Amino acid sequence: MQYNIASKRQQLFFNTLVLCIIVAASSCHTVHTTMYSQEKDNKGDGSSLTNDSILAAGAKLQLISDQFTFTEGAAVDKAGNVFFTDQPNNKIWQYSTDGKLSVFMDKTGRSNGMYFDKNDNLISCADEHDQLWSIAKDGKVTVLVTDYKGYRLNGPNDLWADTKGGIYMTDPYYQRDYWDRTQPDPGLGGQHVYYLHPDRKTLTVADTSLEKPNGIVGTPDGKQLFVVDIGTGLIYKYDINEDGSLSNRQLFVKQLADGITLDNRGNLYCAGNGVTVFDKAGKQIAHIDVPEKWTANLCFGGKDKNILYLTASKSLYAIPTQVRGVE
Repeated sequence: MQYNIASKRQQLFFNTLVLCIIVAASSCHTVHTTMYSQEKDNKGDGSSLTNDSILAAGAKLQLISDQFTFTEGAAVDKAGNVFFTDQPNNKIWQYSTDGKLSVFMDKTGRSNGMYFDKNDNLISCADEHDQLWSIAKDGKVTVLVTDYKGYRLNGPNDLWADTKGGIYMTDPYYQRDYWDRTQPDPGLGGQHVYYLHPDRKTLTVADTSLEKPNGIVGTPDGKQLFVVDIGTGLIYKYDINEDGSLSNRQLFVKQLADGITLDNRGNLYCAGNGVTVFDKAGKQIAHIDVPEKWTANLCFGGKDKNILYLTASKSLYAIPTQVRGVE
């Protein structure tokens, strides 16, 4: 009797074990199938989400220098030299096409986002006094914007200069420890995107609908503009009208980002948690890991504009690509 009971218990245990194995195998198949389906949805049409389509063969992220406090504002001049800011230390640095790193300018108005205009002047969001500057190659400063209709701007953050001579600028509010205020000018009415017209005198509001506009870039043909709303983690695309106004705003992609740039294929590069790359349709095609807490900005530089430069926390990085920048 004891033997029979034991045998039955053993049989029951065996049957239970087999059932568990079957259920586990079924579950694994379900999970695998689900993951494969999600992966396929993210990559689209079964294509592989690798960096092979944009990076040069064997490309590796190269640390140029980590001697800074917080790097921002990557911008490239016509020759391919890269300029960037170390905002806490109030400096603009230059990394030349021959690999030399040097201070371009001290006392930069706490420059943040920067971009070279068609005349190769460095346009800077100088948020120490919430201004927009134009900096010539000899360091001479021309103040382009000091306010909007008498109201103090929040703190110009990033910009893009069009081929007509106009400038689009984002103006979010980030409290600075070097300011003499602790809140926005209530008369300004929010955090907006602005357009400085080619006369460099007329400043108009281009969009008031974003929560906290940040990174911004336009297409080389001047027909479309991309703007990051870092407050909502969304990136929008606009049509640019002949007079510089914006229309037909569309959600391009859901992505938390800071600075953005484009390549010659129309791919959008988004700085933030490393660099995330989207094609023209808004499908993610690549991601570049960066060993820093935050990647703030980026641009293509070098003589052929085929090296992607990243300002990330205390560092400047570079990685060779098989595409070219359009700045």
